[in-house]
Amino acid sequence: MDITPYVGGEAKIAGVSRVIKLASNEGALGPSPKAIEALRETAAEIHRYPDGSCGELRAAIGASLGIDPARIVCGAGSDELIGLLCRAYAGPGDEVLYSQYGFLMYPIAARTAGATPVSAPETDLTADVDALLAAITPRTRLVFLANPNNPTGSYLPRAALERLTAGLPKGCLLVIDAAYAEFIDRDDYAAGDHLVDGAGNVVMTRTFSKIYALGGARLGWAYCPPAVADVLNRVRNPFNVPAPAQAAGLAALADTAFVDHCQAHNAQWRDWTRQSLLSLGLDVPDSLGNFLLVRFPTDAGRDAAAADGFLKERGIITRRMGAYGLADSLRISIGQEDEMRAVVDALKEFIP
Repeated sequence: MDITPYVGGEAKIAGVSRVIKLASNEGALGPSPKAIEALRETAAEIHRYPDGSCGELRAAIGASLGIDPARIVCGAGSDELIGLLCRAYAGPGDEVLYSQYGFLMYPIAARTAGATPVSAPETDLTADVDALLAAITPRTRLVFLANPNNPTGSYLPRAALERLTAGLPKGCLLVIDAAYAEFIDRDDYAAGDHLVDGAGNVVMTRTFSKIYALGGARLGWAYCPPAVADVLNRVRNPFNVPAPAQAAGLAALADTAFVDHCQAHNAQWRDWTRQSLLSLGLDVPDSLGNFLLVRFPTDAGRDAAAADGFLKERGIITRRMGAYGLADSLRISIGQEDEMRAVVDALKEFIP
């Protein structure tokens, strides 16, 4: 009962017919048309149980990234895999470590397993390797690191990730949550699969909910050391990924041209939106995801709460960040061109 339930982004505004939803970091352009067609084609077979091993999908993921399919475990979104890792590797008396502004599901999953969540302070809204290592105790069983991080958009470069891995006790599992990896084009970024191969105590989780825009299908996966993959396959439900989700994931993964289009769209409108909001005098840290953290003054009537209300009056839903300890901020997902122009125009009207 100490768990505060996770609350997803709002989707409706009473009395508003056309809502611009920029609250949940969903794919701006929707899923690949090929994924939609794959979903339709599975309808006639919905009475059949799915492939419990997700064999075809795991093979496709492995071929796409050059990793071993036998060490991939699929789940109903990466959220399920985060929960399974906590259940399998932590319990009462154990600690689960994460960075200060990390994804809210990390402490929730820890408490669900009976473990104690512990947060390490960040520096300039970025995970701090030294702070994470300093927070490790003999009770620490898992360390969760979103890279890049939601909601801040910041990231740790490859060298820092490797330093964190090298500093961890061997009995401590590092989980690199790379949900937004497909949006990144930086030479110093690494999603973490090379550490899974080399360290023995690193897991990388990924999702089809972001750039592939299959959030409603609930599909994610983890790349693990063999022993961890074996454990997850023992504790997961036998048919945890529905057949339509598997089919859609296969089709989305194969449509590389559409993924490239989504990545280019996100980069263009994320950068345009950030520059537009900076010109209004707002504090908008650089982001590598499909969202921006926008920080407002604390003056009454000009603060994030007032901005949120103002935007909702105009049919625009963003995400308040008070639950993350960032009460001065809104997180704004990157949507389509007209949606981003609408939110910038509205904030121009809001800012005096």
